[in-house]
Amino acid sequence: MQFINSRCWTAFATVLITALIAPIGGMTSIAATRPVARVAALSHAKPLTAAVVGTKQAATETSPAPRAIAVSPTCIDLSGNFARAQLVVSAAALSGQVTPRSEDLTSQAKYVSNAPNVVRVGRDGAISAAGNGTAEIRILIDTPRGALTASVPVTVHGFESQPHIGYARDIAPVFSKAGCNMGACHAAQYGQAGFKLSVFGYEPSADHAAITRDRSERRVNFLEPEQSLLLKKPTLQVPHGGGRRMRIGSTEYATLAAWIAAGAPGPSAHDPTVTQISVTPSRRITVPHARQQLRVEALYSDGVRRDVTALAKFDSMDEGVLSVTPQGLVTTNGKGQAPALVRFEGQAAICSFVVPYSTDVRLVGWTNQNFIDELASAKFRELGVEPAGLCSDSAFLRRAFLDAIGEIPSIEETRSFLASNEPAKRQRLVDRLLGLTSDPKLDTFNDAYAAWWTLKWSDLIRNQSNDLGEQGMWAFHNWLSESFRSNKPFDRFVRELVTAKGSIYTVGPANFFRVNNNPADCAEATAQLFLGVRLQCAKCHHHPFEKYGQEDYYSFAAYFARVGTKPSQEFGLFGNESVVIVRRSGEATHPRTGAVLKPKPLDAPPADDPLDRRVVLAKWLTARSNAYFAKSVVNRYVSYLLGHGLVEPVDDLRATNPPSNPEMMDALAKHFVASGYDLKQLLRVIMTSRLYQLDSQPSPDNAADRKFFSHFNVKRLSAEALLDAVDQAAGTRTKFTSLPLGTRATELPDAEYQNYFLKTFGKPVRASVCECERSPDESLAQALHTLNGDVVTEKIADSKARLARLLAAKASGDRIVEEIYLATLSRFPTSAERENAAHFVKESQNRTECYEDLQWALINSKEFLFVH
Repeated sequence: MQFINSRCWTAFATVLITALIAPIGGMTSIAATRPVARVAALSHAKPLTAAVVGTKQAATETSPAPRAIAVSPTCIDLSGNFARAQLVVSAAALSGQVTPRSEDLTSQAKYVSNAPNVVRVGRDGAISAAGNGTAEIRILIDTPRGALTASVPVTVHGFESQPHIGYARDIAPVFSKAGCNMGACHAAQYGQAGFKLSVFGYEPSADHAAITRDRSERRVNFLEPEQSLLLKKPTLQVPHGGGRRMRIGSTEYATLAAWIAAGAPGPSAHDPTVTQISVTPSRRITVPHARQQLRVEALYSDGVRRDVTALAKFDSMDEGVLSVTPQGLVTTNGKGQAPALVRFEGQAAICSFVVPYSTDVRLVGWTNQNFIDELASAKFRELGVEPAGLCSDSAFLRRAFLDAIGEIPSIEETRSFLASNEPAKRQRLVDRLLGLTSDPKLDTFNDAYAAWWTLKWSDLIRNQSNDLGEQGMWAFHNWLSESFRSNKPFDRFVRELVTAKGSIYTVGPANFFRVNNNPADCAEATAQLFLGVRLQCAKCHHHPFEKYGQEDYYSFAAYFARVGTKPSQEFGLFGNESVVIVRRSGEATHPRTGAVLKPKPLDAPPADDPLDRRVVLAKWLTARSNAYFAKSVVNRYVSYLLGHGLVEPVDDLRATNPPSNPEMMDALAKHFVASGYDLKQLLRVIMTSRLYQLDSQPSPDNAADRKFFSHFNVKRLSAEALLDAVDQAAGTRTKFTSLPLGTRATELPDAEYQNYFLKTFGKPVRASVCECERSPDESLAQALHTLNGDVVTEKIADSKARLARLLAAKASGDRIVEEIYLATLSRFPTSAERENAAHFVKESQNRTECYEDLQWALINSKEFLFVH
């Protein structure tokens, strides 16, 4: 293989000139090319190229004339001078029923108030109070079949000449709607133009003081409210760097003016707070260029419900599918599925929109293997997406091995599986890999299974010697390994971890509290790992996309406030041993108010334990009623197997980040709980589904799909699995420092191994609990390392490698080619590949070099570097 080094610069130039990121099964990969023309034809694998985006038949974009209409709400109660509400008019069945497919007619309707002195109504169905009394809003829609009418009764009360304005209920939402308390405006670190507000208004008392007291009260004019800078700047009566934020005469303007006239009263501890918001409709199935008016209702802690559509903030979570105006009018721009996000006073909700790609979906050849397939096929029909066909046996074999145990199959396994005609051989293979056959002669992969999943969770739980020392790292590793080897129920696994105490050298899970050595880190790691909740934002202010605030954050952290460590000399004076203990005292306090907070789970009442608070937390965390626990685990494992989570990022589960298939998420979570939190059963049900077994090659009908699993999502091999695969294909072994020869990369206990190959391909240093630390992206360094690095070439040419043994045994050329393909790609070569290999061997002056070139080309192929 000398010519590889001699042509290094040629290869480098070739890599730069050719497309390094080549399409593979709808995703991307490094394009492997060798600067020798004859190598290019050695592998004739099926091209894994992206198909042209398209659909069979566009979804119908016109709707029949409605025969009936329905109006929401059916009656309205407005309280106070500045109360408002939003009407939503929908096409309905003759029975009056409204479904997710009902057309929105709000912008087409005509509205008339029979008492404008009581209630006013705009052209968009927005109504506002004008005086005390009762009135009726008449709605009219002209259709080819005739006029459709409806009416909504309205009651207005509490309209006063000097209205009472509450800061929390009336004023804070105005600043939020205008964007004044956003990080890009007055909530920036130092504010804007000397005026600073808290982020999202999380500190109302400080905001009130900044508005009314700061700069010698120059921002408000109690004698002439209209002359207040607080009104003149956002209406551009005087220069304002933030531009126009409201108009003179608007309800927001009148609300602020009335508040200033009343002396600008501040927030009170007795003010009711918003506990929940709801959106109407919550789901819509429609066509491109359709419109939908949203209506938002807030529920307050005193039980009052209030229409807050005019003050809510609206955002699109995917501009390619939908856009939304500040008034809550959604327009669908393209096809797919996406939510519209609604926020109001610390609460968030969504309305999901589905715009089908096609109306002609046949699901040719599809058969349901289990409940996953039933729910997947229902989603395909709803979206109008035709799924790919089944993958080949060789692709499934390799996929299942790599996903279940992190290895490629041996030549013997490949020959046996491909030769079998058993109808259920794929299910039998999965059972063997997971050790579920109950036959010791067949359940031979348990050690590999334990090593693979120990590696996965060691990354997440951050087991590494820099923080724990060698002894602590090994103790943690051994506990993890034994947990997966014995298939410990995952709820028990988590309880042991969260409540661990004792020596970090003898009690493996106690190291969790050595890595996370303060209550804040413990709370954040626990929530993200086992609930899929990212609490970090709530540490300083209210979470921008969640319902959690600082009180939730520090009440959750209180469960770890009494956890500490003490030194021990049991292992000698220089052993540096630590013992995790639970102290008798220790509390969490609110950083702003200084109040001591009782330990409280997320979305649950406070709960404590006099001996160890963590026991209560662990019980709540793993309770069957805690849907977040099961869903977070399920979502993580779906991403491992299917290449994409039902929720992305996989550890960011929240109401404003909904699953792509909520029904599948719920069903998998229920299955996981019913199995007794059995991870192997979770893996089995996914791997035996037809969905998991789909081909990775997209078709013109599903090429645009990236999150509904209509074709298998191609995944790059992780650094450790790739190095092991190169070793197994070449028939060599890598020696790691301080570990015996034969230790596989997937068995490495620590993050700290000075191996350039692993570092180049993204082995994480375990500095974060986020899945994102192990990047799946390809790089030029990776391409050059396999193309021109010494690792691959030296392993192929090793005197004890597979190829050397075959040549020494004087094996036939056809057998050598066959074994190279079986060992590297887990399949037999095609007839064309056999012919090409024979032709090049015949023409080659160096038979050994030709076979080395062949294996080098296969190892650098996308078919080897990716799980497909």
